[in-house]
Amino acid sequence: MNPTVHQTPEIVLPDEPVVRIRPTGRWSALHLRDLWEYRELLYFLAWRDVKVRYKQTALGVVWVIIQPLLTMLIFAFIFGRVVGVPSDGIPYHLFAFAGLVPWTFFAGALTRSGNSLVGSAHLITKVYFPRLIIPIAAVAAAMLDFAIAFALLAVLMVWSGVTLTLQLLLLPVVVLLTALLALGVGMWASALNVKYRDVGHILPFLVQLGMFATPIIYPVSILPEKWRVLLALNPMTGIIEGYRAALFGRPVAWNALAISAAVTVVVLVWAMYVFRRMEKDFADVV
Repeated sequence: MNPTVHQTPEIVLPDEPVVRIRPTGRWSALHLRDLWEYRELLYFLAWRDVKVRYKQTALGVVWVIIQPLLTMLIFAFIFGRVVGVPSDGIPYHLFAFAGLVPWTFFAGALTRSGNSLVGSAHLITKVYFPRLIIPIAAVAAAMLDFAIAFALLAVLMVWSGVTLTLQLLLLPVVVLLTALLALGVGMWASALNVKYRDVGHILPFLVQLGMFATPIIYPVSILPEKWRVLLALNPMTGIIEGYRAALFGRPVAWNALAISAAVTVVVLVWAMYVFRRMEKDFADVV
């Protein structure tokens, strides 16, 4: 007797949209148009970072002022009065604060963007959106801190009787370079941090060392010529000098600023490309 064979009818499921994240060997892999399409998400993530940073704090955004202000007072006493570090004819407290404000912005934006992907693992593993938005939002959130601290710097300049010149037109350029450099390095660090969590631990240490390799508490003019050339390879050198030139009417170090701009562009483009190449694995390893 032959057994009865029951055939189960084949069920055909409707096609569902599937988003595949693949790297390509072309520069078109950057897909910059996606950033504009998801601009509302970028705004939401940036605002979320701002609220989380100051949630349940008694002083709130006052911490943005306290950190560089106290650091400036300590530097002004130790290096300005005790050690007697020259400041190129600028009152030392303004000289130091004009370097600390952009450096604090750069360091904060770099640290936040470097840890941004790991901190947003719950989003990355659940829904698709351009992952590039996450480090960009971290840098955008740090812009608010910079604006508040810069307002205090402006007050100190007015109180000290600083006269502005046409070189103030250079200010938007150096602000943009600061943000783009922080984004480039932070984007690269965030991609590496997903796979190698050591990056998150070593990043604050490197930022701290970088402050002493940048002319914040000392002017470039006190260094021998051969060390000035080496120091100019640090892109923040030309940028910090650009801030002081714009704010205090000092001569612009065009060579150092050009090196900073070139390094910033190279770092940013390369970081975006590497980020896109590694993006396909974020959801699996984060």
